[in-house]
Amino acid sequence: MKLLLIRHGQTPGNVAGRLDTAFPGPGLTELGERQAAALPQALKDESLEGLYVSTLRRTQRTAGELARNTGLDPEMLDGVHEIEAGALETNTDHESHLRYMGTVFAWSSGDLDLRMPGAYTGHDFFARFDASVEKVLANGHSTAAIVSHGAAIRCWAARRAVDIDTNFAERHPLPNTGIVALEGDLKTGWRVLHWDQMPVGGQALADRTAEDPTGEAL
Repeated sequence: MKLLLIRHGQTPGNVAGRLDTAFPGPGLTELGERQAAALPQALKDESLEGLYVSTLRRTQRTAGELARNTGLDPEMLDGVHEIEAGALETNTDHESHLRYMGTVFAWSSGDLDLRMPGAYTGHDFFARFDASVEKVLANGHSTAAIVSHGAAIRCWAARRAVDIDTNFAERHPLPNTGIVALEGDLKTGWRVLHWDQMPVGGQALADRTAEDPTGEAL
């Protein structure tokens, strides 16, 4: 199966550099709405058979125009939401950013026992994300899209794709509406077809002034 992991559009938390992982989360900024509106054109050559979103509001808003354009009814998955920041929630300081993303990338490197401060371990994250991907696979799509979150996509792809590693995920940013496209399955593994380092609408929809800890390169 071809799996498109799409990061949601820009939120106020992304602009402020805030660790903003709690349910139901914010909506999109004006730029985020324009980023989301660019998805149908960007994916016009993809034969999407399934469209999935997380439990957080920003993914549902991001998928709206794509759903209207394709006629697909987005299905909510309870395992692809953002990695919980726990005790670091709402923090904007650089030290908190490094601790959060350091934990995320430690998980993708195999240190699954490590716990996010006040939250969960890597075992918990991969169990929930894998279960959601299994549900998508069981639906038999040739191509499906999941609108998810920056840290979650980078962490999961870095560990589950056979042709990249944590260093790759650390060095390659994933901006709002950036896409990580993979092909494969959970048994044989996934290969990365492309990892977008720009929003789907291109340079005009990038915001280089925002401090975006879950999407930026380390």
